[in-house]
Amino acid sequence: MNKKFTFSVILLVLISVLLSACAGAATPAVEPTAVPTVVPAASPTEALAPAPDVTALWAALIKEIPSDIGYGTITAVKLNEELVEKAPFLLDVREADELESAGYIEGAVNIPVSTLFDNLDKLPAQDQPIVVYCGSGHRGGYSLAGLKLMGYTNVRNLAGGIGAWKKAELPIVTGTAPAAPVAGAAPVIADQALFEELQSFFADLPENYYATNAEALNTDLADGKEYFLLDVRRAEEVTKTGYLAGSVNIPLEELYANLDKLPATDTPIVVYCVSGHRASIAQMGLRLLGYEYALNLGGGFNGWKAGGYAIEGIVDWGKVWGEYLAALPEGFSSIGAADLNALLADKPLFILDVREAAELQEGGYIAGAVNIPIREVLANLDKLPAQDQPIVIYCVSGHRGALVTSALNHLGYTDVRNLGGGINAWKKAELPLEAPGLPTAPAAGTGPVVDPLVFEGLNAFLHGLPDGYLTIKAPDLNAALAEAEKPFVLDVREAGELQTDGMIEGAVNIPVRELWTRLAEIPQDKAAKIVVMCKSGHRGAMVMMALRMNGYTEVTNLAGGMGAWLAAQFPVVQVTQ
Repeated sequence: MNKKFTFSVILLVLISVLLSACAGAATPAVEPTAVPTVVPAASPTEALAPAPDVTALWAALIKEIPSDIGYGTITAVKLNEELVEKAPFLLDVREADELESAGYIEGAVNIPVSTLFDNLDKLPAQDQPIVVYCGSGHRGGYSLAGLKLMGYTNVRNLAGGIGAWKKAELPIVTGTAPAAPVAGAAPVIADQALFEELQSFFADLPENYYATNAEALNTDLADGKEYFLLDVRRAEEVTKTGYLAGSVNIPLEELYANLDKLPATDTPIVVYCVSGHRASIAQMGLRLLGYEYALNLGGGFNGWKAGGYAIEGIVDWGKVWGEYLAALPEGFSSIGAADLNALLADKPLFILDVREAAELQEGGYIAGAVNIPIREVLANLDKLPAQDQPIVIYCVSGHRGALVTSALNHLGYTDVRNLGGGINAWKKAELPLEAPGLPTAPAAGTGPVVDPLVFEGLNAFLHGLPDGYLTIKAPDLNAALAEAEKPFVLDVREAGELQTDGMIEGAVNIPVRELWTRLAEIPQDKAAKIVVMCKSGHRGAMVMMALRMNGYTEVTNLAGGMGAWLAAQFPVVQVTQ
């Protein structure tokens, strides 16, 4: 038999046997079971690094940037000086399109904040000076915190960002992009786990950079959305400038030792400070601690105030005085001597003499007057009639009377007038006076209900008046105008009065009702010497008080006004139109 044929037959027989062996009973189906993923145990040399202790890190970071160095900020003016003398590394962390539309500071290197931790090799050595800036200070605060935690020891944030730089009218480069950053040596990373957490935070920043703005927050609050409002300013800042309604104040320096005073981590929180810098640092730490809905108020309290939104804990004296002066009635809340005398003949009036007792004992007083010296008036509101009853106030020339008239108006007294020209005008009209001495002491009654904050501010002003009551006499003003550094003379009379009596040469005329809309026309330096003048001193006193209560420190009123200037025969310039 052929050998090849024999081998093939044998092979077929073997295959047949094998197939018969495999054709037994069917194997029952088995339900699959999940196999757990096994994570191999790390060897001693591969132990996982502990997660960063954010609370401890932020507490230490905040100690490195105390208030006496502006919490690690630099002002626009100071930065401009340093750029001339010895320029720091200037890091612009805005997006490229922001630089294109708004310009940038010359010499800046642009690394957008979200890519900062991917480009640390493009920064200088960790001990070299770096100034970071963004739009308003928010992203700059993030950058400062992140870099300092990475061992960069000389980092500052431009307070207010590029917005503050522009407001200071400092130069901006437009039309070209800054030079591309140059790569160099990578920095030493002492804590890899911290680096990776910060790198992730920066890389994952959303479009709003975890910030809101005043307009959006105000709308949300008006719509009933609830936020935990966290004010991280110092207590004295809150007392001085007020706060958002419902805020909880925990200063930045104390925040990370008082986390138990915060709500649950899933509560919407808005953190704010003055400009956004401190709040950005506080809010960044809270985010890393799991406060997933923590936002920073971009522009801070200053942005909220600039938007005209409600502030509690303080009086907005700019708004109060602006509205008051603009709404002064015809006659500017004053009354002439003859008109007052006629009123007294018809019916008794409450007459308030705000001079010092010695002045009454020396020169007499108007019959029926009640004497309460100006510094004590607001502490004796219980000795005045009801807020809707007529009151006429007088002093010597009208200056002090105008101050008290304004104060009482602000406290809700609706029918108060000042004797124009004071008792001097009364005497000039040859109207009767009681003999020198003191009138009967006023009887005490029930004081009115007034706004305590408004009262506090007005009382502090009147009670703190110095000798001379912040006036300047005509001869002293004339002498001052002959000096090299002349005071700014603000004439608040109406146009027709200027045409009748002329003006002091060099004076700037802004009628009293228009002043608050034209404040840009007076010196912006609130320490500048300003002399206010009107016809008799009444309006001038009101304006002086308004400016003083809004931060101007060197404002005086021309005692007796233009009348005193003309009586002293000092020169005037005639006005024809």
